[in-house]
Amino acid sequence: MLFGTALTSLGAWIYLSLFHGKFWQKGPILPQKPTPASAPDVAVVVPARDEAESIQACLTSLLEQDYDGRLSVILVDDESTDGTGDIARTLPDPHQRLTVIAGKKRPAGWSGKLWAVQQGEQEALTRIGPYGYILLTDADIMHAPGHLASLVAKAREDDLDLVSEMVALNCESSAERFLVPAFVYFFAMLYPFSRIASEHSRIAGAAGGTILLRRRALERIGGIAALRGALIDDCTLAAHVKRSGGRLYLGHSALAWSVRPYRGMKDVWQMIARTAYVQLRYSPVLLIATIIGMAMIWLLPAYLALFGKGRERRVGLLTYLVSCLTFVPTLRRFGLPLWRAIPLPFVAAFYMAATIGSAIDHHRGVGVRWKNRSYTDEAS
Repeated sequence: MLFGTALTSLGAWIYLSLFHGKFWQKGPILPQKPTPASAPDVAVVVPARDEAESIQACLTSLLEQDYDGRLSVILVDDESTDGTGDIARTLPDPHQRLTVIAGKKRPAGWSGKLWAVQQGEQEALTRIGPYGYILLTDADIMHAPGHLASLVAKAREDDLDLVSEMVALNCESSAERFLVPAFVYFFAMLYPFSRIASEHSRIAGAAGGTILLRRRALERIGGIAALRGALIDDCTLAAHVKRSGGRLYLGHSALAWSVRPYRGMKDVWQMIARTAYVQLRYSPVLLIATIIGMAMIWLLPAYLALFGKGRERRVGLLTYLVSCLTFVPTLRRFGLPLWRAIPLPFVAAFYMAATIGSAIDHHRGVGVRWKNRSYTDEAS
């Protein structure tokens, strides 16, 4: 029986490696491109709640974009208590691009971020024409001067409704080096980039740090209000756009990066636990199935490689090596040594534990916690 289970694990890895959208490969990266001819209007919406540490760097990078079209930057100060809005209002703005909105109190049924985005959306629609775009980005993201022009050029060249990028994440602390590359790797496993781009696949995904959205696509889905309670807002938005007939792109960014640090393992745990059980639709059955599946894919091969005997050990070792090899392109992207693939099963165990912790929080009535707010089923 154990040998059959080992073969099942190996078969799963053969499928994932060869037939699951090549999720483990480097993935697309947008080159820097000039502003396209007849540059469309773009409005950037930045929701921010208590982002005093990063808001100056974020907004300055947006205000200094090398973009020849009409550009507006809209900061929605979501009831910050640390002076985020005041910092924004003092920034140099020689081209008069910046508008700061004081966010209103969140109504029932809305997630905090999407309520802020919706207020920014209403302002953005007054700033762009019918063929314009809205860029959604977070308050802890910095953008190279040519980033916006490259996003718009990609959207125009390939007739895309949504262009999104996973920005470069911090990987400096020991916790970040141990856990953050796996976050990108696991995300790509859940949402293979090639399948997101395929019109023949139902998989839809986006990364909230950078989402360029065509105005017509936003209006076609009913605006941000259509997502109002979503706690995984980026992928929910992508799913709505794709179901409406829109075309998507998701890649890795070489022109934008996050300045949010994850100094310890607790910080990464909270990032995972915030939405892990939401991803499983609050289903105990899906949770159990996920834990069993992850244990078979990640933990069993390592266990057999270390403690198995005979043919079970050989199959376990082969499976473990295959899983490590698929992690190598991600490590190279982060500039990390290849030996960091060795503890990947332990990293997977950490993510499994955080997922269980997310479920426990939900069933204790704690819900999703973020920025001193807690969301339960009301906003799910």
